[in-house]
Amino acid sequence: MFWLVLLELYFLSRPEIYLDLQPKACSHIDAKHSEDAVKLFSQEGGDEDMTDPEVSVLLHCAAWRGLLESRVQVELSERYNRQTDDAVEHHIEEVWRERVSREPWLFNGAKFRLHSFCFTSLKSTSSTCCTSPKHLPCTHSCEVHHQEDQEDKLPNCQRREGLWGSGDAAQKSLDLRPGTENVEGVIHQSVGTLDQASSHSSKNTDDPESGPLLTLRLGLTCYKDYLGTNWSCRVAGLRQRGEAEFNDPMVMLSQPLGVGAILCTNDGQVVMIRRSQRVAEAGGLLDIPGGHPEPKAVCESLGQAGCEEISMAMMQRRPEAVVSELFASVCAEIRDEVNVPLSCLGQPVLMGVALNHTSAERPSAEFYVSCSLTSEDVRQLYWKGGAEAHESTDIIFLSRAEVLQLDRSCPLWSELCPSAKGAVLLYQTVKPDGD
Repeated sequence: MFWLVLLELYFLSRPEIYLDLQPKACSHIDAKHSEDAVKLFSQEGGDEDMTDPEVSVLLHCAAWRGLLESRVQVELSERYNRQTDDAVEHHIEEVWRERVSREPWLFNGAKFRLHSFCFTSLKSTSSTCCTSPKHLPCTHSCEVHHQEDQEDKLPNCQRREGLWGSGDAAQKSLDLRPGTENVEGVIHQSVGTLDQASSHSSKNTDDPESGPLLTLRLGLTCYKDYLGTNWSCRVAGLRQRGEAEFNDPMVMLSQPLGVGAILCTNDGQVVMIRRSQRVAEAGGLLDIPGGHPEPKAVCESLGQAGCEEISMAMMQRRPEAVVSELFASVCAEIRDEVNVPLSCLGQPVLMGVALNHTSAERPSAEFYVSCSLTSEDVRQLYWKGGAEAHESTDIIFLSRAEVLQLDRSCPLWSELCPSAKGAVLLYQTVKPDGD
């Protein structure tokens, strides 16, 4: 303490040094406005602190308060698969053999790969929004079955750095980026671009005559490729190669598209579940119901039941079946994880896509789903147990107001896994329930 006192006395005797150490952002403000300057400086620092290096927003649908199924389409092509070579494939096989030898219950399964997306021009569709009821019943069949999601522990050698910059201010900015290409009324963006226009409409858009507003460009990938790329200790090198050879750091990664849901009960409570400690990823943390849309389920719905091979050509002929699976899968996950019947769920509203930086910016489509049951009804159903009850140990309810105010300054934020954080950020931005 004595040397600290001496140091303080030294600085007081040298005011020119003391002044040089003050924040430069306030140096041009005169004494009359010094209080305002301090407030401004504190707010700027606070905004930077509010960014979370684990998650960011890729795209959001705030201009329409979210999109219903009729306003989303997909474009499927093998061109949207990841780029690879023999060395990468050899590494993937090595990783897979090693993992299966330690965890023989693992199995491979096809997933959709998010390559890029585009929005129809806001100018050409701004007058086509129409009102949709607060709670439209979910129309998806409860006969759709989904493979159980497999999750994994991140290898220690993986570098947890954001591909587009870890925790920078860009993830908090929700505007069109300079350089976004507008071709024939369509806004084209790759997966690397964070956000798009954020002007708000007061309605979820559901006007069949207007056509889709969002196009997702999808290829195919699989769980094995995910472990050997996104989860690999060589992921940093793959991203560097992608940038150098293809001008796209994500092009050699699996990038499977997940789904998640902000589930809101009839009495205004948002459902969270606490992940079991036995799951490999984010054990013990709070999560939202979620999983993956399954290419296998699409092929089965198109008459390819019993065939293990996934037919891209068949899905290309019926892309609307892929969109249906994207929206149906999130309802199926709610049913299986929370034990809420599909008949009690509203139509899913797509809020946007968030990126999980702990798994090399893995994308997840986040939805808002209303529920006709009260929180107490949902609690009782949860404790009766659903098909995937083993994946969680508890159910927690947060009021809508609490969710809208959540940020890194709240102790609860540190209890959320990255997928839940991304969904919360989108819910706060899109406000799909209209308030």
